[in-house]
Amino acid sequence: EDGIEVRVQNGDVWLTQKAISQLFDVDRSVVTKHLSNIFKEGELDENSTCANFAQVADNGKTYNYKFYSLAAIIAVGYRINSERAMQFRTWATKVLDTFTKQGYVLDKSRLINGQIFDEDYFEHLIAEIQEIRASERRFYQKITDIYATAVDYDKNSQVTREFYATVQNKMHYAVHGNTAAEVIVARADHNKKHMGLKSWKNAPDGKIVKTDVSIAKNYLGKRRTCRIK
Repeated sequence: EDGIEVRVQNGDVWLTQKAISQLFDVDRSVVTKHLSNIFKEGELDENSTCANFAQVADNGKTYNYKFYSLAAIIAVGYRINSERAMQFRTWATKVLDTFTKQGYVLDKSRLINGQIFDEDYFEHLIAEIQEIRASERRFYQKITDIYATAVDYDKNSQVTREFYATVQNKMHYAVHGNTAAEVIVARADHNKKHMGLKSWKNAPDGKIVKTDVSIAKNYLGKRRTCRIK
């Protein structure tokens, strides 16, 4: 079976209407109708999911063709009634199901064999994992799991609260010589940009909320945060 010519540009996958029709094994007019409805109904913005690219035709001449992004291709796949489209939706449902249950989905083959797009997403994955490992919430969850196995464990007791505070302070003191409370007191400043925070949940452009300013790690630079990781 002949393959489908795919254009990879600007970190995205692009196909012409003809290629989309080949992908889902339908007539091109079906793709045209669904794309028109997708843009008309406001499901996607045509300007951000459609672009003209130069391509060499079979006659050897170069022409400008209209291409559609991966978001548009996926949207069409959810509307088309064909066996190919059904296979796509079955696969997509499995991916969404895994993501909903596990919180992540990995394409191991792509990560092992290297980059397909302009960026190597393996490096992004490593950075994300390091960020999760450095999360105080995750750290305390591990400690809680161990500590909670004690037969006399009481999550509301003063001893338990003191234990968690001590562990947190030891972790911070080993990295930068201050307890968590000392870091917050010394670095939290409403006169500074982002109140002195180096990172927060919705960084860099998202809103800073109360829980962000109470996490000592958020005031540390990348070098010290990496040492915690």
